[in-house]
Amino acid sequence: MKELLRIYIGSYKGLSRSAWMLALVMLINRTGAMVLPFLSIYMTQALGFTISDVGVVLACFGLGAVTGSWLGGWLTDRYGNFWVQTLSLLVSVPLFLIIPQFTSVEALAAIIYVLSVTTESFRPANSVSVARYAKPENIIRAFSLNRMAINLGFSIGPALGGFLASVSYNWIFYGNALGAFIATLTFVAFFRKRKGNVRTEHTESARIAAYPTRSPYRDKIFLLFSVLCCIYAICFFQLLSTLPLFYQKGHALTESQVGIILGFSGFIVVIFEMLLVHIAERRLSYASSIFWGTALCAVSFALLPIPTGYWILYFSIFLMSISEILAMPFMASVAVKRASKQNQGAYMGLNALAFSAAHVFSPFIGTHVADSYGFNILWWGTATVLIAISGGLYFVVRRM
Repeated sequence: MKELLRIYIGSYKGLSRSAWMLALVMLINRTGAMVLPFLSIYMTQALGFTISDVGVVLACFGLGAVTGSWLGGWLTDRYGNFWVQTLSLLVSVPLFLIIPQFTSVEALAAIIYVLSVTTESFRPANSVSVARYAKPENIIRAFSLNRMAINLGFSIGPALGGFLASVSYNWIFYGNALGAFIATLTFVAFFRKRKGNVRTEHTESARIAAYPTRSPYRDKIFLLFSVLCCIYAICFFQLLSTLPLFYQKGHALTESQVGIILGFSGFIVVIFEMLLVHIAERRLSYASSIFWGTALCAVSFALLPIPTGYWILYFSIFLMSISEILAMPFMASVAVKRASKQNQGAYMGLNALAFSAAHVFSPFIGTHVADSYGFNILWWGTATVLIAISGGLYFVVRRM
């Protein structure tokens, strides 16, 4: 027990004050992020949309995420991560406030697309910030700290969102706007005049000489890696679309109960992420960690059709959370280490694009399969795809 505690405390050592402040901004922003987990339930319960309509609107969120990821990477390389993050947070505030005014499928799809472009442009800029403010030897842990903050916010946000939704669905949008506004003020106050770590001239010159003009879109093995990450994310992001519907329709959970179980996922990541990443850095290669993370995700979905009590839902989402811990920080680190300073925004943009594209296909495929063939077929199919992807990612990352 003492050894585990020592490792846990040691996993936080060496992280800069800026890395902690980036995590704080993420925590504030994600604590207010109540909209996406409840969007599918909001559309079916409050607006009377069909499951197919839900898939269309969530697919528009994904299209906006794809656009925002590319745009965020492009803008970051030209204008810097500070301005991209500031504008993304600030512009999202009024967008959240006006969403309740859009009640048709077409209108809601349009405003969700605009919102997604705005919020997802934040991701590549934020990833560049994490990489710039972290020492090279602490990059994985810096990403893990940032993700831990995201998941701590995600553990609080859905639980709070479930409570607010039981009063009025409009309040989840207002809560999201408030979180984004406070995050903007915190970010600007701390990072306004702060510069990131600068690599030595010799090291940077060597990297530029090795990769003078390489674009991530011409880096074939990185493109293959990104496609496999996208397929993994398509499966994983059922957590945000069809899984809440399954909890409600398959197990008759209330909005508050759905919020609690989704919050449990974030809580698990908060408790175990830094510890498991620290251990994985020492004992596993990037390829092995990503392999086991993807394989555990397959197991988590394979458990869902088992006709038992609520405990299987919690055990399944526990495994899904461990999967996220072992896979996602290392996927982001692969992108960072593959890039040079000159094209870091482009590489992180493509990495974010892979996950954003999953937001297009995940709800569309998931809702279609669930509507046509039932949830159990969806879960078995998802598990089968993840088993295949785990092997593919292992061999591709080893070659990289």
